[in-house]
Amino acid sequence: MALETFAVIGAGAWGTALAQAAAAAGRTVTLVARDAGVVEEINSERRNPIYLKSVMLADSIHAAVSLSASVDVIILAVPAQASRDALLRHGAAAFAGKPVILSAKGLEAGTLKRQSEILAETAPDAIPYVLSGPSFAADVAIGRPTAVTLAGDDASDTSDLAAALAGPALRPYAADDRIGVELAGALKNVYALAAGAVEGAGLGASARSALIARAFAEMSRLVVAMGGSASTLIGLAGLGDLTLSCTSHQSRNYQFGLALGRGGSVDKVRAAGAMLAEGVATAPVALALAKSLGVDAPLVGAVNQLLDGTVAIADIVAALMTRPLRREA
Repeated sequence: MALETFAVIGAGAWGTALAQAAAAAGRTVTLVARDAGVVEEINSERRNPIYLKSVMLADSIHAAVSLSASVDVIILAVPAQASRDALLRHGAAAFAGKPVILSAKGLEAGTLKRQSEILAETAPDAIPYVLSGPSFAADVAIGRPTAVTLAGDDASDTSDLAAALAGPALRPYAADDRIGVELAGALKNVYALAAGAVEGAGLGASARSALIARAFAEMSRLVVAMGGSASTLIGLAGLGDLTLSCTSHQSRNYQFGLALGRGGSVDKVRAAGAMLAEGVATAPVALALAKSLGVDAPLVGAVNQLLDGTVAIADIVAALMTRPLRREA
């Protein structure tokens, strides 16, 4: 399969960073943006005027408002709740027979769908891959060392695609558990909200460490119940991404949780200019899925209480601390 030309749909921070990474790997890249003004400035100034403004983009990146039928590989890099609209906007024929790398980390509100399920519904002839792991757009864009997971159904093709995307700083590890990788990426955002809230409420590093450990156990139960593999959770897409998102102030979800822990409501945090936090939309979806599968997920439940604003964080923590003691597996 030809892997020389890439198109990245979505000129946000993550899409811009992935375009830069693909270019660094020697690929010719089209960065697809909806705003003609953004397209014009990228092509003339070699910079994204809105996201990652300080990063000079590679000469092999060209911006466009439409998706060319001639590209070999497509990366979908829009927010999780916008994936369906982006796929429908370009049409199923544009994705037919092509590898489509899904990079959003979230579950669709309302439908409870994973990103690959949305792709299967809107572009059934596309070949799905999932990219996830501990990574921040700013790091990838400027070439800081980053390792991620690329999961697909065919082992040989996935390895070839990972090699085509690998560059001086981005190292994609091929894997075969698409479901586990995309679920881990979505769920870690929910737990990052909780970790940020723990810091925001001043509960201490010990509490945050305990939360991360129990979140890992809870995420493992959820991923396995939803059809993923437990072994995926000990890798980059699981433990690696969970740890990064639950400890770094670069994480949008951590920042959002921090503001909630300090007493803010979802509306107030958004009004104050908070960046998109995928976990806010994913949390109620994850809770609905857990309930439908009969999986005990008290931390996901606690995050939903926090987002609803109906229970104070002190009361949420008190309820978690008085749950029946069990042996640690």
